[in-house]
Amino acid sequence: MSPPKHIVSAAAIVLNDRNELLLIKGPRRGWEMPGGQFEEGESIKEAAVRETKEESGIEIEIIKFCGIFQNVERSICNTLFLGKAIGGQPATSPESLEVGFFPIETALEMVTWKNFKQRIEYCLDGSTHPFYIDF
Repeated sequence: MSPPKHIVSAAAIVLNDRNELLLIKGPRRGWEMPGGQFEEGESIKEAAVRETKEESGIEIEIIKFCGIFQNVERSICNTLFLGKAIGGQPATSPESLEVGFFPIETALEMVTWKNFKQRIEYCLDGSTHPFYIDF
C-alpha cells in the first residue's frame, strides 16, 4: 500500500471596510476567493495570508478560522478563514486575471465554480462556525 497523498489548502474570505468581498478571477475557475496550498514550514493561517497577497495584492489580517471543506475523492482539504483587508492595492498576478472588491450579493452571483459560493456563504454566516463539509 502506498503512502497517502493529500493536498491541504487555505483560502480567505476577505472583506474591506465597506463590507465588500474580495474576489480574484482565475484562468481556470473564474471568480473565486484567493487561496492555495500551504508550503513546508508555513502554518495554514500564514498560507491564507500569503496566498491572498500573492494572488490579489491585498494584505489581510485573519479574523477567525471558519471551517473545512473536504473533497474526499480527490484527497483535498480546503481550510477557510475570514479576513479583513488591512493594506495593499488590488493587483493581478499569474494566478489572477482580474481582482476586485464587490458588494457581497454581487460577488456571490459572480462565483460559479462548483461549491465555492457555498464556501463563501458558510464563512459569512458565523452561526455555522466551525463547519466541516465533506463531499
